[in-house]
Amino acid sequence: MIHFPAIRRGPLRALGQRLAAAIGLVLLIVAVVYADRDGYRDVNEDGVTLLDSFYYAVVSLSTTGYGDITPVTEGARLINVLVITPARVLFLIILVGTTLEVLTEQYRTNLRLTRWRRQVKDHVIICGYGTKGRSAISALLETGFDKQRILVVERNPAAVRQATSAGLVVIEGNATRSATLNEAHVRHAKSVIIATDSDEVSVLVTLTVRQLTAGQVRIIAAAREAENAPLLRQSGAHHVIVSSATAGRLLGVSTSAPPLIDVVEDLLTPGQGMALAMRSATRDEVGVSPRRLEALVIALVRRGKVVSLSDQAATAIETGDMLVYVRDDRSSSGSAPVADQNR
Repeated sequence: MIHFPAIRRGPLRALGQRLAAAIGLVLLIVAVVYADRDGYRDVNEDGVTLLDSFYYAVVSLSTTGYGDITPVTEGARLINVLVITPARVLFLIILVGTTLEVLTEQYRTNLRLTRWRRQVKDHVIICGYGTKGRSAISALLETGFDKQRILVVERNPAAVRQATSAGLVVIEGNATRSATLNEAHVRHAKSVIIATDSDEVSVLVTLTVRQLTAGQVRIIAAAREAENAPLLRQSGAHHVIVSSATAGRLLGVSTSAPPLIDVVEDLLTPGQGMALAMRSATRDEVGVSPRRLEALVIALVRRGKVVSLSDQAATAIETGDMLVYVRDDRSSSGSAPVADQNR
């Protein structure tokens, strides 16, 4: 099931408001009839009680009109003309409006679903909306990635509600199933980020994605344990991030060299001062040593592989190289230039 972020109030809220208006209208007519109960005649001729007033209000507003209670005085008939008849019309409008609201909401949802299926392409699929999934989405948005091109696959209803509240399109289902990934148009995706809470599930999702895409879509998977990283790579993941090992290294660095952990947090936190960025080498920079550039280049990406500046191959920039550098992030507050691809 595909969930779209809410644009306006939900249908249940609209129905609740209309129901409250209908009840309020009934109570108003009950009060009017009961206040002028001497002007009405009951076929039993035992007077109009409060229950009779409720009965008369309901059958009148619903246009049933059994005729067992009728206005007999001129004042009661005038109230019927000026108050009860317009209230009856308003009551019908509320009922019809409620039906139209439900039908309109269904039509709007189907229209958005059709439009989304027609336009979805080069999107990023996030499998899992836990801590890792939310952090990955935040990093994408910080680079200027369009939120409408992010699709979350999650089976936890609570997480689904959180994602839709954040303005994301969500497919509620199991990411290990081919039907769920096909519904997410995985073959047309730019990349798939697997951020589940279980390495076993991540392996199954990776195998399913690779089978459906024949390895044409980039797969980035998170592993809780380092020993499962090779298995994820063998399953088809192009990149594997070991969360426990990374956290352990940061803990060790914070103990042996505390200032380094501040530098790492600065690089990973947008708007704090420094940020990692990547851009293509310009024509004027080809043949120049990356150390001589004004930007602080820390590595090159050449034909999909990272080249360290200590490597002999990094003495000069070649055509097609990507420059990984550190830039000042204070003025941008997390928004990357168009030519940059942060983190």
